[in-house]
Amino acid sequence: MIDHPSLHVAILLDGNGRWAASRGLARSEGHRAGVDAVRRIVRVAPALGIGTLTLYAFSSDNWGRPSIEVASLLSLLEAYLRSDASKCAADGVRLRVIGRRDRIPASLSQAIEAAERITASARILELRIAIDYSARDSILRASCWMLSSLEISEREFAKRLGEVTHTSGPALDVDLLIRTGGDHRLSDFMLWECAYAELFFTPRMWPEFEAADLRDAIEDFLKRERRYGKLPEAAAS
Repeated sequence: MIDHPSLHVAILLDGNGRWAASRGLARSEGHRAGVDAVRRIVRVAPALGIGTLTLYAFSSDNWGRPSIEVASLLSLLEAYLRSDASKCAADGVRLRVIGRRDRIPASLSQAIEAAERITASARILELRIAIDYSARDSILRASCWMLSSLEISEREFAKRLGEVTHTSGPALDVDLLIRTGGDHRLSDFMLWECAYAELFFTPRMWPEFEAADLRDAIEDFLKRERRYGKLPEAAAS
């Protein structure tokens, strides 16, 4: 176990399709293998000091993909929520889904509500799955809500942002953001929350991401000096 304060780690789950294509498989098989990777990482996250784990599973831009792939992705997400909720509850994992809920299938919305209800009392790890999520859209809607606010502050905005994304409280700053698949960009993920996040990019595709890869990312994070715009400790002394 890595001994440090509880971390909020966010991961962009990239590379499922390319992983499948490199093996001559359908893209849907890559997404299916990606669900297995989710289970591996959730299992080891608490021992690595992670208290909140946010996974980017389906972005609002993903609606632009072929309808067959979209349907397959959403079906896989629904199946995961229905099949794993009870085990998550037993393991102390609280499931929450962030993002919009007005455009997803009714059956997926029902699965989300059931999973959140079943795992509501879990406290070891909060697992947040981003579905139909866009940071820009969330910031825009939270900003509109701020027009009626009596308090103009980062604290109040974080509260509003949490409300529009269905989190369990104010938007929570990300400590470490990991992106698999080799690309070096945020892709509209947790833009407000990642203002001072440390970034870790790996060429490994998400279906092949293992517990050892997550440990390496955490250990790399722990070596960094987070200054939040201030001077390094040596220069300030």
